[in-house]
Amino acid sequence: MTNGFLPTHYARTALLLTGMTALFMVIGLLLGGKGGMMIALLIAIGTNLFAYWRSGDMVLSMYGAREVNAASEPELYQLTAGLARNAGLPMPRLYVIDDAQPNAFATGRDPAHAAVAVNTGLLQALSRDEVAGVIAHELAHIKHRDTLLMTITATLAGAISMVANFGLFFGGRDREGPGPIASILMAILAPLAAMVVQMAISRSREYEADRLGAQISGNPRALASALARIHNAAHAIPNEQAEAHPATAHMFIINPLSGRPMDNLFSTHPDTQNRIAALEELARRMGTSGRPPQQGGFVEGVGLDDLGPRGPKGPWG
Repeated sequence: MTNGFLPTHYARTALLLTGMTALFMVIGLLLGGKGGMMIALLIAIGTNLFAYWRSGDMVLSMYGAREVNAASEPELYQLTAGLARNAGLPMPRLYVIDDAQPNAFATGRDPAHAAVAVNTGLLQALSRDEVAGVIAHELAHIKHRDTLLMTITATLAGAISMVANFGLFFGGRDREGPGPIASILMAILAPLAAMVVQMAISRSREYEADRLGAQISGNPRALASALARIHNAAHAIPNEQAEAHPATAHMFIINPLSGRPMDNLFSTHPDTQNRIAALEELARRMGTSGRPPQQGGFVEGVGLDDLGPRGPKGPWG
């Protein structure tokens, strides 16, 4: 980690919070005039404080995640602990979500307060090496401190959508209000503005987490194989909580939304095939450097059409 990394990280977070606060105030002004703007400012301050300190726990609760430990999930816990050691990180809190879609995300404001959550579908559909690749990817987000931005963005984008939607019911009742047409426009445009922020911080972040995650696990092709399986399954197995809270979609390793027209507006992930190609290139470089690949989970030239989701075969595929 370079000396300038942490200042840059906190500057990006401060910029995000400032931008979201300004957007809150504009919405308040349009919906309720000066009084609405002041109310929105107070809401923004409270939301920012909550987002920084508690947003990770809120997202975990939203998905019904249950915390597990070495006694309840010994294999998963030991695998994660070993990967965390490889990454030079403290052991994160570990959660399992009862959802058939194979997927995972990380959250937390810093490595000391981080958590990794995996769906039961991930443990049922993927091999041990593939699961390791996914967890290593999430640990890479923690090491890069992406999780603070990811979680705060999800919280604030959801809050902005909620405030904007109030305009459908309360806008236009005050002389200073914008009227019903402007209220409807705000209900549409405000979530889109929040989405722009999500997209700005998501795409390059995923490539970098793939790269570092592959180095942590030592197995780029296992991660490539996992991405292909998760991508295929995500379009076939709906994640109802993600569909209900699309502002959290950018937190997952693969977009969990099923692809309905509204879902496409929340597409924040780079093309999966491009990510796989980058991992294949990394695997070739690691191979020529003399680092031996680990056995299991390797799939030469893996593509999206080559791998479908496995059938249920127990906790390690």
